[in-house]
Amino acid sequence: MLTPDEILSAARRLDEAERTRKQIRMLSLDHPGMDMADAYAVQKAWIDLKIKAGRTVRGHKIGLTSKAMQLALNIDIPDSGYLLDDMFFSDGATIPTDKFIGTRIEAEVAFVLKAPLNGPDCTLFDVLNATDYVIPALEILDTRILRVDPETKKTRTVFDTIADNAANCGIVMGGRPIRPDAADLRWIGAIVSKNGAIEETGLAAGVLNHPANGVAWLANRMAEHGGALKAGEVVLAGSFIRPIEAGKGDTIVADYGPYGTVSCYFG
Repeated sequence: MLTPDEILSAARRLDEAERTRKQIRMLSLDHPGMDMADAYAVQKAWIDLKIKAGRTVRGHKIGLTSKAMQLALNIDIPDSGYLLDDMFFSDGATIPTDKFIGTRIEAEVAFVLKAPLNGPDCTLFDVLNATDYVIPALEILDTRILRVDPETKKTRTVFDTIADNAANCGIVMGGRPIRPDAADLRWIGAIVSKNGAIEETGLAAGVLNHPANGVAWLANRMAEHGGALKAGEVVLAGSFIRPIEAGKGDTIVADYGPYGTVSCYFG
């Protein structure tokens, strides 16, 4: 276990990396014994720093929900991070690339809750009952930690990603809101293009067989630490496409068919 001082030091390094846009060395290299509990402790300490600086929590994100990504990182469970008020961009917004380090995009569905969700026995049906609506969304990813260490050539671990707020930095919601009982959410899909060329396609069933399963997982994980999902919060359920690199001058459009489109431009 990392000490409280080590956790706070790691959180401050991440905060400085974000402000200066200078990536830091992998925390897993500095702390070889680091485990998942340590990673979430660092994430929480960093979020607490942001809250003290005036930010507010508006929701959560879930990642590593696809089998392909889990196998790539040798992990069999998702991860999660926080959505803060300054991470929300309107549909069609210009994303300020000078605010970030190396942005990527994922296509997802977002759940907007009308009632709280508590574990430890939260189910898919509890999630659907507590959801006001589901809406197409793009998640913007960034990384404050190096992906590959230049000296050892080691790649970052899941513990680095978790500590780095699950690599989240933004969310764009758009298209048509969907009542949770108005469609089979597994079959919501997207055609995602960059600058007019199709990059990825996918179905929401790729998220743990049903995107609501990811939200239930999060509610149950939070219950282990005395937390819960709150009414009004937004929960990104997890990507059903691979991340798409997106830099200055790129336009990203995700076409969700009957559920509309959501887009952004990186300026």
